Amino acid sequence: MFQVVIDWVSGSEWSYLIVFSIALLDAFIPVVPSETVAISAGVLAASGDLNLGLVIAAAAAGACAGDNVSFGIGTWVGEHTLKRWFGAGKAHRRLLWAEKQLDERGGYLIVIARFIPGGRTATTFVCGYVPTFRWRRFIAFDVLAAAIWGSYTGLLGYFGGKSFEEAPWKGLLLAFAIASGIAVSVEIARHLRQRHRTRVT
Repeated sequence: MFQVVIDWVSGSEWSYLIVFSIALLDAFIPVVPSETVAISAGVLAASGDLNLGLVIAAAAAGACAGDNVSFGIGTWVGEHTLKRWFGAGKAHRRLLWAEKQLDERGGYLIVIARFIPGGRTATTFVCGYVPTFRWRRFIAFDVLAAAIWGSYTGLLGYFGGKSFEEAPWKGLLLAFAIASGIAVSVEIARHLRQRHRTRVT
């Protein structure tokens, strides 16, 4: 079935809509192959059948739209179940921990999670679920995350060509490497900044 979806990406103008739609769905239905579709579109852009800029824009816009759907689902579920599930005890402590993590690391968690299938769904859902993480803060980081992801997948297909289209696991492996690199870099920067503040005070 997924191969049929991938085969829909051709040189026609409908390809941009397909890239957008699949990226949107993948944000809250993790089994949808958004990376493979976007990479395939990038391959077609390399051969001149599609426009690379439009491929990247479609992938990024779909990813951002889907993330906001997931955030909205988290908000809706949170409004109905937060007090019932997380009112007291261990569950409440876990909620407080999640709020703290999002407060301290929320921005880069959103960026990193965009490169991890399944992880992006959980992160955007929790961002909507946790009451202290406002949508205005979420959208700022999510637009950045979607733009980076859209550029990554489109350019990967454009420059990587058939090797990544026929072996998508290579692209996913590279995505994990990028996400890990971002995480390590941000944690080092955060640690150095905290150490500097400690010295100053």
